[in-house]
Order: sequence, then structure tokens, then C-alpha cells
Amino acid sequence: MEFDSKQGFFESMLQEHGRPLVFAGPCSAETEAQVMQTAEALLPLNVQLFRAGIWKPRTRPGSFEGVGSKGLAWLGRVKRELGLRVTTEVATARHVEEALRQEIDVLWIGARTTVNPFAVQEIADALQGARVPVMVKNPVNPDLALWIGALERVYNAGITDVAAIHRGFSSYQKTKYRNMPLWQIPIELKAEFQGLTMIVDPSHIGGKRELIFPISQKALDLGFDGLMIETHPTPDLALSDAAQQVTPAALETILAKLQVRKVNYDDAELVNRAEKLRLQIDAADHHIIAALARRMALVEQIGEYKKQNNVQVLQLERWKEIFKTRAEWATEAGVNAAFIEELYKLIHVESIRKQTQVMNKE
Repeated sequence: MEFDSKQGFFESMLQEHGRPLVFAGPCSAETEAQVMQTAEALLPLNVQLFRAGIWKPRTRPGSFEGVGSKGLAWLGRVKRELGLRVTTEVATARHVEEALRQEIDVLWIGARTTVNPFAVQEIADALQGARVPVMVKNPVNPDLALWIGALERVYNAGITDVAAIHRGFSSYQKTKYRNMPLWQIPIELKAEFQGLTMIVDPSHIGGKRELIFPISQKALDLGFDGLMIETHPTPDLALSDAAQQVTPAALETILAKLQVRKVNYDDAELVNRAEKLRLQIDAADHHIIAALARRMALVEQIGEYKKQNNVQVLQLERWKEIFKTRAEWATEAGVNAAFIEELYKLIHVESIRKQTQVMNKE
């Protein structure tokens, strides 16, 4: 799967408007008046796509699940009367057919759908022969292969105007985010498919309106192409996801504060300084990997010792001690303790694997 970055709907928007592309609108289309009021308020903000959910997949029955098909006509009115391109989420073949009949400009596949290859294939089959751009949100769980698979299914249906939306990943961990950003996953996707337009959804990542600006700035600092921000004239009264929506006025403030960084250094001296620092980083990484190799060799020796003495691999008190002290050492060294905690979780998993391998070796 290859994306031609010189052609297509999303690239033409980037060429016309520059970064960041801004897609905005309410989480859900609630009434015709609400849709029109929001769109009219967004018109002066140079928003490239007006977004609104028509069909809303909800966790539990009984909550607001969208107005359904009649909302498509409201989006059609936004398009005709205000000249804004419009986009909505589709989760079934019937949604695709209805949206195409109403000439919705762009479709998107949501995170709850992306996680199911059968559902994505049903949508892809319904898209056969259509000429409509499609955006694919990451699956709710942190699975890059599943995300790529959804993009491939759409692309293989003949839809070459494809973009990805990063909306964060579900986690049992309690954090300040509604959905963990786990930036390394979309960065890996971005690195593998360099012609793919990448949009970040700070509303779903943050879950709170006060987090939208810092997440948006982080997205631009990492070189993502655009933002999808949920916007509602009276967010606190919204029928879905009230806490993460902002007013059009708040969106205007957010967009004004955002800084767009240069893609590359434009001064030879700066390039040389950066290259020197990169070489030092490479040297530091060699030391880190060599130290990890020494650690794993010691882990294997401990595994042999436990095997000889018939002692189980997992020593919980020792693990608690490591987890506590390494975070303390990190703090003393001026390193982010939370980062070290996550790193040592991975190191511990690999240590257990190596010791188990030693224990079971004939």
C-alpha cells in the first residue's frame, strides 16, 4: 500500500491551506438549528471540514445514539448554504450508502469499527466504485497492525484518498487522558507510510477541553498534518461527550495560540550542531544497549541459580524493590520517573522471559 503525497483530496487541502488542517464541529448533530449555528460560527475560522456524528456507537444502550439518517440532510444544508465540506462517521454498509446518496464529502471509520475487520470489510465492500475520501481512526486498543489492516481494506476497495486519525487508545491505567496518546504508534504508522495524511483528534485523546490545546500543540510539534476538534455552541448541554467539546470562540483562541514549527533546519550551522548532537545521542544509545546486554546476561545467571535451587522465577518482593528504587534513582538524576517505571516494566517482562527460558531448558 503506497500513498501518493502529491495528489489527492487531503494533499490538495494541505497545499491550499497549509498545516494544520482543521476539522471541527459537534460530537453529535443534535438539531438542525444546532448544526447550522455551529457551522456558521466556524465559517470565519477557516475550518476545512465540518464534522458531526449522525450515528453514534455508544458503550451502553439507552444513551444518545445519534439522530440517524435525518441528520444527513442537515449536513447537506451546511454544504449548500455555507460552502463548507462535511464529514461524518459510518459504521455499516447502509451508513455508507446513505451518506453517498446525500453527497457527504468525506467519510470516517470510527475506533470501535476499526477494531473489527469484518465490519471494516463490509464498509470497504460498500465503498467499491465510489470516489470519496475516507479517514480511518485507530482501533480502541493499541494495535498498529489492526489500524494498518483497516487502511488496507479501504485502499484495496479502490479508495486512494485515505487519511488516518489518531484518537488515542483505551487503557486500564488511570491517567489524565481519556484515551492514552501512545504517540509511538501513530509515529510508527507515519514513518511506514510517509505519504499518508495524519490527523490528530485531541478531543478524544484528552476527554477534557482544557487538554485540547497542549495535545494539539504536541501533534504539530511531531509533524502531524491536522486536527479534528469537537466544537459545540453550548458544550455543557451537549447530548454526548460534553466535557471534551469547546465553543467556536474557544476554538478560535486555541488555533491562534498554536505554533507551527519548521519541518527542517534552514541554516547550515544549525544543521551541523544538530548532527553533532545526534552523533552524541547515537553514542549514548550504544552505551544503553551494551548496559542492557550486560543486565540480561546477569538475569540469565540468576535464572540458572534459581533452576539449580528449585526456586520460582517471579520474586515479587524483589520486583517491588526494583520498581521503587529505579524510579527514585531517576528522580535524583533528573529523569522522568514515570518514563523509567514504564521502561522497567518492559525490562521486567524480558527478564521473566529469559529466566523462564533458562528454567525450561533441558
